[in-house]
Amino acid sequence: MDTPSLIALVAIALVGVVSAVIGSLGVRVARSTSDFLVASRTVGTIPNAAAISGEYLSAATFLGVAGLVLREGTDGLWYPIAFTAGYLALLLFVAAPLRRSGAYTVPDFAESRLGPGPLRAVCTAFVLLIGTLYLLPQLQGAGLSLTTLTGLPSWAGVLGAGVLVVLTVVAGGMRSITFVQAFQFWLKLTALLVPTVVALGFFFAHDGALDRPTAPVFPAETTIDVRTPVRLEVAEPVELTATGTVDGVPVAAPITWAPGVHEVAAGATLRFPAGEPVPVPAGSPSTDRAWLDPLSGPDGERLLEIYSVLTAGILGTMGLPHVLVRFYTNTDGRAARRTTVVVLAMIGGTFVLSVLLGLVSRLFTPQLLVDGRTDGAVLLVPTAVLGAGWPGWLLGGLVAAGAAAAFLSTSSGLVVSLAGVLFTDVLRGRFRDFRFAAVLSAVLPIALALSVTRLDFSQTVPLVFAVAASTFCPMLVLGIWWRGLTSAGAIAGMCVGGVTSLVGVVYTLFLIDREGILGVLLSRPAAVTAPLAFLTMILVSRRTRSRIPLDANRTLLRLHAPERLGLDHDRAEQQPSAGAQA
Repeated sequence: MDTPSLIALVAIALVGVVSAVIGSLGVRVARSTSDFLVASRTVGTIPNAAAISGEYLSAATFLGVAGLVLREGTDGLWYPIAFTAGYLALLLFVAAPLRRSGAYTVPDFAESRLGPGPLRAVCTAFVLLIGTLYLLPQLQGAGLSLTTLTGLPSWAGVLGAGVLVVLTVVAGGMRSITFVQAFQFWLKLTALLVPTVVALGFFFAHDGALDRPTAPVFPAETTIDVRTPVRLEVAEPVELTATGTVDGVPVAAPITWAPGVHEVAAGATLRFPAGEPVPVPAGSPSTDRAWLDPLSGPDGERLLEIYSVLTAGILGTMGLPHVLVRFYTNTDGRAARRTTVVVLAMIGGTFVLSVLLGLVSRLFTPQLLVDGRTDGAVLLVPTAVLGAGWPGWLLGGLVAAGAAAAFLSTSSGLVVSLAGVLFTDVLRGRFRDFRFAAVLSAVLPIALALSVTRLDFSQTVPLVFAVAASTFCPMLVLGIWWRGLTSAGAIAGMCVGGVTSLVGVVYTLFLIDREGILGVLLSRPAAVTAPLAFLTMILVSRRTRSRIPLDANRTLLRLHAPERLGLDHDRAEQQPSAGAQA
């Protein structure tokens, strides 16, 4: 193993060790169900904001946003805008009432608002589904980081991240990972800030211009091994040496690509001389000037995709179970609102750094466009800017540490969310069962991460947000703000929104190729599925208005009344000892 790979591996290992040590501090105070699930609702504003930001800024954010900007240009900016705006909506409509509900989990809230019944089971099923789908890209991000930085197989990163996350959660639950996620947020922020400042200095020293009417060029001779079939587009003739199947024909010689779209089969090797134009994924902006222009694709399709991304990001944030559970840990509803404001500032600043790294990566790492590994831009920018040597290697080690923190922090939150639902709704055991639930909640995502072909973060993450936007968001918003919601309406809306959005998940996971408006709706379904879920809940609830809970007015008063009136309610907690038997 060479020096830069060794440095990166040591940095990743150090993050794991420090996270485990910090997490062990929570073991000393985690003794009750409330400690494990909601940290006994005693987390202050700043620590909780840092923990929420650490949890929300996942591998998809740390790696994916820069990759989106590298590939899509200005159109890629809608993703961080949507994810940030989602917290504003969360602040306005959900955060404080959700905390006042006194719930431990989303199914808890559903039952306290709409009464006992099958709704709780439906909510449990969707928490498990959304958590599993979101854990998948986090674990695959760990594999991508390890392979890109060290050359080790991706399965080692998946297994290593999975085991470490489970150990941290088992040690102390929410109490433990709160400390860990806060530390990981500040590490991620540093790991983005330092290389951004360094790269921008070299960027402006170079010439700082990215509005050329030509494609980006390879900074040096580059050899690319194509691992999955790709369709590449070139705006001007490109000379290369190809080995493998290209445009349906086996070749092993120098060739010239004419402007247009070219297909490269898996297993092919492409060698480009320095200074040659860089091919881009078909449908992406092929020149720097087009890359800077918004709506670079067909206007109708691009607008629909943007609307759907905004819908998924804004509404999905209000429905992500692992995000919602964090607001149960605040001391009261007012603290939940203050926490959300701080989170907005933290994640907004982090997204700005990710966008800037995506901007400079167009100049320093354009070769990632060829094989679709744009998610690795953040990992490779340090050595691309500073070159081979200790400065570049050390900066790369810092970025490697930030990447490790990214997938560990979000994965920890997801495992706590999944384990909490398994513990309260499936296992229905005592304190020791939470540890078994934590292990159980990670088994399926790890298995999927090892067996499913890794997809681009820009494909998988919006789908998870779309499912959350089409299920929990309507139930929470209507449950908090509309007295007329019934259990039947909530079930119908969640099932309709969940099933229709899952069609997009299946379509994407199985790589079904469909173009046009239908293809956009299948890969970005939230623009249709979320409004459909809202409409279904309203119509069915109006048809079943006789089933509105008798205590609906009292429940809504508790959700919205200031805490000083003494109407808020926390669910009675269990207090088993550390030696309790399952």
